[in-house]
Amino acid sequence: MRPFRFGLQTSNAPDAKTWRERARKAEDLGLAALYIPDHFTDQWGPLVALTVAAEATSTLEIGALVFDNDYRHPVVLAKEIATLDLVSEGRVIFGLGAGWMRSDYEESGIPYDEPAVRVDRFEEAVDVYTQLLREGTATFEGAHYSVKGAAGQPRPAGGGPKLLIGGGGKRVLSHAARHADIVGVNPNLKSGATDQATAQSAVADMVDKRIGWIKEAAGERFDDLDLQMLTFIVQVGGDRKEMAEMMGPAMGISPEQAHDAPLALVGSVEEICDQLVERRERWGLNDWVIHDPELDAFAEVVGRLAGT
Repeated sequence: MRPFRFGLQTSNAPDAKTWRERARKAEDLGLAALYIPDHFTDQWGPLVALTVAAEATSTLEIGALVFDNDYRHPVVLAKEIATLDLVSEGRVIFGLGAGWMRSDYEESGIPYDEPAVRVDRFEEAVDVYTQLLREGTATFEGAHYSVKGAAGQPRPAGGGPKLLIGGGGKRVLSHAARHADIVGVNPNLKSGATDQATAQSAVADMVDKRIGWIKEAAGERFDDLDLQMLTFIVQVGGDRKEMAEMMGPAMGISPEQAHDAPLALVGSVEEICDQLVERRERWGLNDWVIHDPELDAFAEVVGRLAGT
């Protein structure tokens, strides 16, 4: 079993002082990483926000969960990621995805291509990023990118940042299993929004399938992967059965399915610790991400399990 890691997903703050304090608190409480999403909604710009968080801390890893590949050319973003990894002394987790939130594309005017096209482009980009960040130069000719002798400068710290890829479909998860260091096991978001279909794709049986796809594609490297779950519901001190009976019908699933859905952590500190251990034993999920409203209440869970 891989040791437990915990991360904080946070989007913005009233001011820079609050943002820095939140990053320091996450570090002091024993969380491994701070993440920020990458959308055009009410959130801070990820690269600047992550730079400030890195400057405010000394051990906390930082990353986007995840950068949308369609918003930036890989040669451009690779330079920013390498610089951030260099100045943070190797603390970057490079999260990358094919893009999913339809409203971002509609607001920006970026074409919202069919999923297969976005994933094609994403897979090409992973190749370019890997060359630039780990090999120092990139030459690539594909359907979406043409890169000729691009220099991967500056050089990131060490051998380059960890690569995090998350997905809910077989193709992206298989690609992640072959290339990433951290695999995010997500619901299916192909509708372009979070809805009942998202919840229905997050039940335990579907997670069984996703872990099977990852194992099949990863082969011998499976045991070296951190498997990540971004939580949707965390209630320390809540009643798990009551939550399931209330949320199941609202999400279009049965109370039993809601009770066992891994993206929800509800109960006493002891009960949540037990849930995390059970889910690591069943699925290998060892890397758990919560949100800032839950940080204080979740601190005892982190204190008990982080690194074990």
